[in-house]
Amino acid sequence: MKVNIIDSKKSILNKFISDIRNVETQKDSMRFRRNIERIGEVLAYKISETLNYETKEITTPLGKKEMSLHTNDVVVCSILRAGLPLHNGLLNYFDDAGSAYISAYRKHINDTEFEIKVEYFASPSLEGKTLILADPMLATGQSLVSVFEALKTHGSPKEIHLACVLGSTEGIEFIKNQFPESTVLWIATVDEELNDKGYIVPGLGDAGDLAFGKKL
Repeated sequence: MKVNIIDSKKSILNKFISDIRNVETQKDSMRFRRNIERIGEVLAYKISETLNYETKEITTPLGKKEMSLHTNDVVVCSILRAGLPLHNGLLNYFDDAGSAYISAYRKHINDTEFEIKVEYFASPSLEGKTLILADPMLATGQSLVSVFEALKTHGSPKEIHLACVLGSTEGIEFIKNQFPESTVLWIATVDEELNDKGYIVPGLGDAGDLAFGKKL
């Protein structure tokens, strides 16, 4: 697996990441969602640089122009519910992509142990497609792996890109052996530590709650 950590180079992305981490700006859920969406747009642009392109002739009001346009058949799949703003950001750039949605959540066995439950899945065929699997938080990596196993029933993608906002070093190491070697991870930023409950430290908290409100 190839890992691309986007904030390894300084850019405006750092402002978006700073805002979603900051406990003061987190109080504005609309701003939180918009910053996740903007990070999705940055990830989409970086992914677009690696796609396949061919030259096509475009007719303008004053003549014709040859342009390089990507030929990939893209499907964006997001993990509900936290993945929705990230999904929107990716679709802002891949506006002709197909969409898939899948639920995955932690069912706690006790304070420190949990299993991942996948209960809802709606997707077009993934056979031969360029799959962008979007999940804002890559903590332990178990959600991404469980979702990937469920996706296999809808075909084999030609290529797989993982789009994440924030991850842990441990989570990244875990998923490296769970996805095909050709998979590419695009992640905005990475923290070193997971606490005993499997949450990223310093992280940003619960992305789903911050975007959409606390759940029961």
